[in-house]
Amino acid sequence: MCGERCRVFCSQWRLWIRPLVFVVYGAIILGFVPYLIYTLILHEINGFKIAWLIGGIFVFMAIPITLWEIVQHLINYTKPKLQKHIIRILWMVPVYALNAWLVLGYPSSLARYLDTARECYEAYVIYNFMMFLLNFLDDEMDLDATMETKPQTNHIFPLCCLKPWRMGREFIHRCKHGILQYTVFHLLTTFIAFVCGQLGVYEEGKLSPKNAFVYLFVVNNLSQFVAMYCLVLFYKAMRRELDPMSPLAKFLCIKAVVFFSFFQGVAIMFLMKAEFMHELFGIPADNPEEAEKQERKDSSIMQNFLICIEMFIAAVAHHYAFSYKAYIDEEYQTGNCCHTFLLIWDISDVRSDIREHVYVVSEGMKRRLTSRGGRGGWPGGTSAVGGASGGDEHTRLIAPHAHSGSRSTHRYMSTSDSEHDIVIHQGEGSDVEDIKAI
Repeated sequence: MCGERCRVFCSQWRLWIRPLVFVVYGAIILGFVPYLIYTLILHEINGFKIAWLIGGIFVFMAIPITLWEIVQHLINYTKPKLQKHIIRILWMVPVYALNAWLVLGYPSSLARYLDTARECYEAYVIYNFMMFLLNFLDDEMDLDATMETKPQTNHIFPLCCLKPWRMGREFIHRCKHGILQYTVFHLLTTFIAFVCGQLGVYEEGKLSPKNAFVYLFVVNNLSQFVAMYCLVLFYKAMRRELDPMSPLAKFLCIKAVVFFSFFQGVAIMFLMKAEFMHELFGIPADNPEEAEKQERKDSSIMQNFLICIEMFIAAVAHHYAFSYKAYIDEEYQTGNCCHTFLLIWDISDVRSDIREHVYVVSEGMKRRLTSRGGRGGWPGGTSAVGGASGGDEHTRLIAPHAHSGSRSTHRYMSTSDSEHDIVIHQGEGSDVEDIKAI
């Protein structure tokens, strides 16, 4: 009798697993962590070791939340063109969290290499979010034609004095390539920073004209500003069409992790320079050179400790903002999860988009230099506007009638080389799209 009850209880694990996780996590945060801090302080343990231990607790609470969401997306992989980008975005939490925790514990030996990898992934995430938005819209409507029918979207502060981009393909391409440039620039500046670090002319946080950090810092920030500005401008133009997939929550998750962590680091650095934290960290005031080194070290420690905690909050936010529930379809036969997982890491679609970006930029420069080409310099034409159906995110993504209307040309969908394994059958004159992973 007892064995039967245990079997039934275990078979209904989906009903009690979430409340159990809430209770366990709540007990750790409200009970175990304060008790651990109190005990370590009583034993006069070094403050940096305490930060590393506490940061590790939050990191290893954040990672299971994200991994659970990723696995659920792989199990319910019903929209490969969208979920591919979602899974790549979700990996941001483990990448950031593990990077911050390892750098916190081993600042001298691992920081340069891990920070290089994290910064590259940061640019990759922003690119994937833009492609997620484009693929969602391109699957629902003729995006070019829809954009051409919309009222002119003007630039916003602080670029409100610039000439507006013509609505339609030009607007979409400018937004897309404004984000892609950050991916390209960030890869280049990260590589340059790594080389300069090996040559001894790059020290993070040191404000000196002889330090490459200053120049790369300015370039990276201008590039990041352009990318996020283009993302905001695109959202402003297509807000009504994007509403069913709750873009604001998703956008805030991306912006909070990328922008907040950056400005947080800048704020900590300036607080150190203003000597607001010298007494807290015991930084010597009589030796300026030693004080500067200690400032950079302590700024890095504080920044990475805060990121460890913030990634737990980000994991919870991602769990709700990029939920797998909108993609559940009982009638859909998904492929092997391991095979699907490998498809996620095929970045040939990124290479294709970067090649396109380089081509478009080079052609644009040629047109300017030769004074050729009119306003409609973007390739391709337009067709009739496809209707955007109403409803929530699940209705738009899964319901068979979600793609009714004129057939989309899927002009902006990014496709990797490995996606020939995803076969799309769409009958002539049929409104139902049957997508199966082989």
